[in-house]
Amino acid sequence: MTTLLAHRYRPGEMHRFAAAGAEFVYMPQAGAIFALDDAITRVLAQMNDGPVAHDDLVTALVGQGMGTPDAEGLLRELRQVRVIEAENVVARAPVVDTPPADFPLQALVLNVTNQCNLACTYCYEFGADKISTQTGKTKYMTPETARAAVDFLFSSAGSREAVHITFFGGETLMNFRLLKDAVAYADAQGALLGKRVTYSLTTNATLLTDPIIDFLADNAVGVTVSIDGPEEMQDARRVYKSGKGSYAVIAPRLKALIARHKTRAIAARVTLSAGVTDVVGIYHHLKHEIGFHEIGFAPVTTTDDGHDFGLNGDGMSAVLAGFHALSEEWLQFALRGQMHGFSNVSETLSELVVGTNKSHPCGAGLGLLGVSPSGDLSPCHRFTDADEHVMGHIDSGIDQAKRSDFLTRGHVGAKYECTSCWARPLCAGGCHHEAFVRYGDTGHANLHYCDWIRQWTDRVLDIYGTLAVRNPEFLERFADRKGLS
Repeated sequence: MTTLLAHRYRPGEMHRFAAAGAEFVYMPQAGAIFALDDAITRVLAQMNDGPVAHDDLVTALVGQGMGTPDAEGLLRELRQVRVIEAENVVARAPVVDTPPADFPLQALVLNVTNQCNLACTYCYEFGADKISTQTGKTKYMTPETARAAVDFLFSSAGSREAVHITFFGGETLMNFRLLKDAVAYADAQGALLGKRVTYSLTTNATLLTDPIIDFLADNAVGVTVSIDGPEEMQDARRVYKSGKGSYAVIAPRLKALIARHKTRAIAARVTLSAGVTDVVGIYHHLKHEIGFHEIGFAPVTTTDDGHDFGLNGDGMSAVLAGFHALSEEWLQFALRGQMHGFSNVSETLSELVVGTNKSHPCGAGLGLLGVSPSGDLSPCHRFTDADEHVMGHIDSGIDQAKRSDFLTRGHVGAKYECTSCWARPLCAGGCHHEAFVRYGDTGHANLHYCDWIRQWTDRVLDIYGTLAVRNPEFLERFADRKGLS
């Protein structure tokens, strides 16, 4: 008997779930999902009371009607995908690898101004959680800085055929003239270099005008609008410095934007905070009364400082209940072969469909960097103008030592609490910025968010399984569309 056949097997690391009468496993080490047929279920059942020898598993399968070659082949396949593993296999320590110094850049977030005409109470940049240090710094990016940033992006993109520029603020449209100049320059340079450039921006919509809308549509600029819902919810926290609400100003401008901008989907980004938790009501208002194509939600969790906008346990429970109700709507649309605009489902399901297995929570410091109005580089837009997090300058390039330190600490394998979590391939420990605000370390796991992530991932796994059974063609089309609704 060979050493292999002497092995005793135990179940590998997996998260089992059921949907539409079928059984599935999600494999964290691979980010993969497998349907459990009767044969696999029988193999796993044999190990309910502990590890089982190879020969005993083969004998049991043969006794249940399977031929010996098929039984051996099944066990071999299950070992390869790590549904089962040898009892004497010792879990390897996570490999914390960082990309090479010449890892090609894919996107820049240009913070074209650090000024804003609103004073939203929960704003991470200007609110109680701000980490930026703006005293004495440039308030508006100049055309020269924007062009230098574009040149830096192209020179750092390596062989990438396409790059992306996001315009951000403050309120982005307060420096619209710069935005127009940057798009014209990037298009011209991209044509010379044979690279395609795409664009997006985030705005509070208060400064939208017909000429701006025409420009955004003509240049296929993706638009995400920060808005919190109907008037009473929008005006609770998204206010001018005078305290006046912003809903009455933006509502007609948004309808004009959506009516005339047809080259890209128009998305809403909702910040859920204390008193603003009616997920279903907000969605339907923004989708059906305003006309957004996609709506995504981001909860503000309670902070140690006890800010009145943070969601406590009851608030988070209400939000999760709303997410579940809205996700059921999403599923019913999908079963009919229709897309739904609740992007929180679309984004998570897209990652499950393609087998995402993240080393880092996002592209910050990896394929993406933020650029401050003065040209300083940071891991992403949330760290703009924060001296502690400067990672170089567009004129001198990336400080590779700082970048390496940031990415090493942010790697999911470096976060002890994540190593045993089945949801880590999608989460990778959570937002670097929130980790710094909460724990003083960009590489700290967002432990306050863990239960939420697991519950939500479980819900989307259920949607995946239901579609796999009842409308698998939709999953295939959904993967082709990369989750866009």
